[in-house]
Amino acid sequence: MKTTSTQREYFLDSIRAWLMLLGIPFHISLIYSSHQWHVNSVEPSWWLTLFNDFVHSFRMQVFFVISGYFSYMLFLRYPRVKWWKVRVERVGIPMVTAVFFLTLPQFIMLQFVKGQADKWHTLSGYEKYNTLAWELISHLWFLLVLMVLTSLGLIWFKNISARITEDRPGWTKNITLGKLSIIFLLLGVFYAAIRRILLYVYPPILSDGLFYFIVMQTLFYTPFFILGAIAFKHPSIKAMLTAPSRGCALGAVAAFVAYVVNQRYGHGDAWMYETEYVITMFLGLCMVNVVFSLGHRLLNFQSARVTYFVNASLFIYLVHHPLTLFYGAYITPHIASNTLGFISGLVFVIGIALALYEIHLRIPMLRFLFSGKPQTKPVVKTPVEKELQ
Repeated sequence: MKTTSTQREYFLDSIRAWLMLLGIPFHISLIYSSHQWHVNSVEPSWWLTLFNDFVHSFRMQVFFVISGYFSYMLFLRYPRVKWWKVRVERVGIPMVTAVFFLTLPQFIMLQFVKGQADKWHTLSGYEKYNTLAWELISHLWFLLVLMVLTSLGLIWFKNISARITEDRPGWTKNITLGKLSIIFLLLGVFYAAIRRILLYVYPPILSDGLFYFIVMQTLFYTPFFILGAIAFKHPSIKAMLTAPSRGCALGAVAAFVAYVVNQRYGHGDAWMYETEYVITMFLGLCMVNVVFSLGHRLLNFQSARVTYFVNASLFIYLVHHPLTLFYGAYITPHIASNTLGFISGLVFVIGIALALYEIHLRIPMLRFLFSGKPQTKPVVKTPVEKELQ
């Protein structure tokens, strides 16, 4: 086993947890936004729409930078095969568990909520497969992408390590946030071009759920994942990302304004989605600096309360989605005020999710299924061993 001594990054643990938990207000606000979802309120709320757009525009980009950071850290700690096995188990087991226990019941519930249960038998075989691909993966898509990125990381991380071993780190001295911004902007253009080419060559491929998650989502988030790995290996890159930058703050504001304008006035049959990907690629990088610098200043400490939510964040994220849809389908229609409904939804979803988390902690099999970590039994010492202590 490789041994790599690293200082605990409390602020990155905290940011990762809060980004995960931010999925709760994000999805509840989606009910009350002007965006069409599984369930929507009668009248949309402008401020909840704006809040929803803000969270959606940067959250997962920052998350994948942190995932790349910790993935590479563990890559240096374990043999390659064991690293891959541990990483895939940690995300794959909770994903499969959530499909069977959460998103499948959620899908069945939505069929009756939308009144589409009687139409299932009329769908073709491919339509059934594709519907299940979209609905069962649902909010679990990032776990699937993490498994793909982990597998690709076997090659990428080896090459990153090789460059360091060969003593070729000099290129990092010339990297600035300005240059990185240009690189990510060009990567956004490259991704948009690929999407547009696919749209011209074979449009149905972009509607295929598994292709979208495995190929398109992986392709979009790869630069952020690799940036995280490079930030771990190069302290200068990490220092640059955690140092407050006025340019990144202003760039994030400008990019978010562009994002909102594109959402409001863009057209889906035109270049709306390509424009969105260019904007969010650039905005994601700017927000990495904004979030990392704020987190490094405000969250870089050890706390039992923060540790609790760090450990609970994945489970809460997994269970919050069906709870949110249940709330939207059966409780939202009875609350006239969107703001009151949003706040009530937070209390409802978070309260039940925390209760379920505490219950699952007391059942070893559930702890394993929702964490992917083998549950080790406590060592029971004999009276002789206790006496020797």
